[in-house]
Amino acid sequence: MGRPEVLRERPALAGVWAAADRLFPVRVTRSWWARVDAADADDPLARQVLPAASELVAHAGDLDDPVGDRVRSPVPWVVHKHPDRVLLLLTKRCHVYCRYCFRRTLAPGEHEDPDPEAWRRAMAYATGCGAREAILSGGDPLAVRDAHLFDTIDTLRDGGIKVVRLHSRAPVTYPRRVTDALVAGLAARGPVWVVVHVNHPRELSPDVDAALARLVDAGLPVLNQSVLLAGVNDDVDVLVALSEALVERRVRPYYLHQTDAVTGNAAFRVDPHRGVALHRALRARVSGIAAPRYVVDPPDGSGKIDVEDWLARCTR
Repeated sequence: MGRPEVLRERPALAGVWAAADRLFPVRVTRSWWARVDAADADDPLARQVLPAASELVAHAGDLDDPVGDRVRSPVPWVVHKHPDRVLLLLTKRCHVYCRYCFRRTLAPGEHEDPDPEAWRRAMAYATGCGAREAILSGGDPLAVRDAHLFDTIDTLRDGGIKVVRLHSRAPVTYPRRVTDALVAGLAARGPVWVVVHVNHPRELSPDVDAALARLVDAGLPVLNQSVLLAGVNDDVDVLVALSEALVERRVRPYYLHQTDAVTGNAAFRVDPHRGVALHRALRARVSGIAAPRYVVDPPDGSGKIDVEDWLARCTR
């Protein structure tokens, strides 16, 4: 959706849009904007995708690599934190650029996608590192063409990778991307697990429901990751409604992430002690299949850990 169309409903954004866009792209799909309550200045869906002046101001705790991806990148476009699994960044492009994104300092620019030689090296590493599981990430891996996606999965399979995970926000931000051809291609290459990203129950519109149903009906397991975000879902009633809505759609709540402290997203950060209290309240109200793990990805690159364990470790 074009900038002028959004600014007609949110003219106050004009002053920060260009400056924010230079640091991290501002893009909103029509499907997403149709779910926004434009009359609500605090709309949680608008808050996730529209720029704010706070992005342009330095804050205490800002990190350019908040989860240690760079220190765990043996070759470009690869992150390798655990012996049994490897993560591939297929692209830096997304359909919507979430303003809290932990990779916002790796914004698209001159090199949005790996060149053929860089991708050959990335795939050679992924198939030769001894991992049994590959995670396709980005950017958004569904921002690439089906042919490239399928070729990547086939090459990983030929290289001994047993399980593929596809981490994508596209079924939620751009649900028309979940075509019959995409679903059939993924199902034919199983086991492929699809991990989507929903933060608020209002993101689950009819077109998103249809996209999720196409994936599940094809036998593809679908999990959800959420991020705990101030002004979006830092409320136990919202978290309960989200978990229950996902389970009704046959999507398993998998992770609730502590917001990674990347430069530019300070306005979204929730104190982790408050997050623990919210997570405990959530678990008290939903069944086991509806209760995600509350985790943090520390900046040392060691990988995800339960927030309660991380807080205990930090106080030793």
